[in-house]
Amino acid sequence: MAKEKIETMDSFEKNVFVNCPFDNEYNSLLKTLLFTILYCGYNPRIALERLDSGEVRLMKIKELIDESKFSIHDLSRIKSSGKDEYYRLNMPFEIGLDLGCRLYNSDKKYRNKKSLILEAEQYSYQKGLSDLSNSDVRCHKNEPEELVYDIRNWFGDISGNEMPGGSMIWDNYNYFLTDLFETMKDKGLKQKDIDKMTIPELVNKMKDWIETKTTKPNNVYKALGE
Repeated sequence: MAKEKIETMDSFEKNVFVNCPFDNEYNSLLKTLLFTILYCGYNPRIALERLDSGEVRLMKIKELIDESKFSIHDLSRIKSSGKDEYYRLNMPFEIGLDLGCRLYNSDKKYRNKKSLILEAEQYSYQKGLSDLSNSDVRCHKNEPEELVYDIRNWFGDISGNEMPGGSMIWDNYNYFLTDLFETMKDKGLKQKDIDKMTIPELVNKMKDWIETKTTKPNNVYKALGE
């Protein structure tokens, strides 16, 4: 039986608030992002981790920010893509909440919050959010593999710890997708069932896969016999 929600870590020191688009086009990037966070030994916290139509979204976002020392903000969808389409304000709004928590919260532990800001086109964020000028914003070019390296390198920089190589994470993410497809197929399910899987279910499957293949992320690649 599938778990109904992400089994979150209690540690503020390991939680990563994820502020990103939820549209279908971003889906491949979102899955890659979640897997990379887990593989590097951290715990993603995302608004989709629990589905309760009666819950006020703003209060949920505040809770996730309060409980996370780290945050990843992807601003790649702040630009409208067609005529009469509004540009997306959720991501800039939530990055403001997160920075506000870091700067104004009376609890000193929030002064050490760390953030990674992402975009799809280099320097595009400056056109819509110029207050972030001179910030170290990483550009993933809408390429999932590039996103792996951006996140992996950031974790290595802020933690001072040696992280598994980006190519290792990317290879094992693809191994995970293959294993997941084969497992679902054996149960009589189809690719659409994977595509429609909830975020809590997907994250728990990622956790189980990483834990099953190895006891330490650095050893996953070898554990698969490569």
